[in-house]
Amino acid sequence: MEKTKGLYYAFLSSFTFGFAPAFSVALLESGYSPQEVLSYRWGIATLGLVVFGLCCHYNFRLNSRQLLTVAGLSIFRSATSLSLIYAYSYISTGTASTIHFMYPLAVAVGMSCFFKEKWSWRIFGAIVVSICGTVLLCLGNERTMGTEHPLIGIAAACVSVFAYAAYNIGVNKSCASRINSTVLTCYVMGLGSLYFIVWGWLGGGIRLESELANWLYILGLALPATAVSNITLVMAIKKIGSTLTAVFGAMEPLTAVLIGVLFLHEELHLAGIAGIVLILSAVMVATRQKTSPETKPHNSNP
Repeated sequence: MEKTKGLYYAFLSSFTFGFAPAFSVALLESGYSPQEVLSYRWGIATLGLVVFGLCCHYNFRLNSRQLLTVAGLSIFRSATSLSLIYAYSYISTGTASTIHFMYPLAVAVGMSCFFKEKWSWRIFGAIVVSICGTVLLCLGNERTMGTEHPLIGIAAACVSVFAYAAYNIGVNKSCASRINSTVLTCYVMGLGSLYFIVWGWLGGGIRLESELANWLYILGLALPATAVSNITLVMAIKKIGSTLTAVFGAMEPLTAVLIGVLFLHEELHLAGIAGIVLILSAVMVATRQKTSPETKPHNSNP
């Protein structure tokens, strides 16, 4: 039962996160700077999480050790968002998603090397297949073509790989695993929003948005693609561990490409269809893997 819940949370997290590239690019094309996008994204997400947590009567009090841990996690999570949005500025979202999706492999290697997690060839195979599927999916979608300054974008996307892997592992293997998922996500988002707001003001200020269309992009980015995706990510990691949760990240580029096809009239070619088949196959293989004691975090507090 716990594994089923974890798989559901992992699927929901990766699905909702898949909306982030479209909303981020829409704001960038409206003239927003990366720090403005992230300030609104994380700031609004934090407000939503605070309201939700207060309505549920969650305890937001943390001890000093937990605060230090959360501060470290917020740096890794902030670095992920920052590097990805810079990648979107220099290369296509499809290419950035392809590179970013190397993070499940980084999670698996990190868990094996630093925490002696038992190596599962089934999970390793699922990761490799899902990476291949992601590459085919993005190659089969025309968003991957025609970009400027690709090396900067590629480097930024590579940073996101290691930052997001570190965040996934940190949530699993630190005292953060004993913090309520909403409270943990609220602190991570709140500290991150402070980083971006300060950086934004130092870099020329942050605009006060008045256009309805841009507010819809902001709310879509902040609530489902940030607040919901990050809460369910933490809940999934607590239920099924970092490695298996990372495999479900394959749904992120899949969602992003399908949004482009269904709503932005982009084309999906044969390579993309093959990628979808590989991704879904990898997820099905991964869900058949039994969660070992090593992969389970030491507390399942939701």
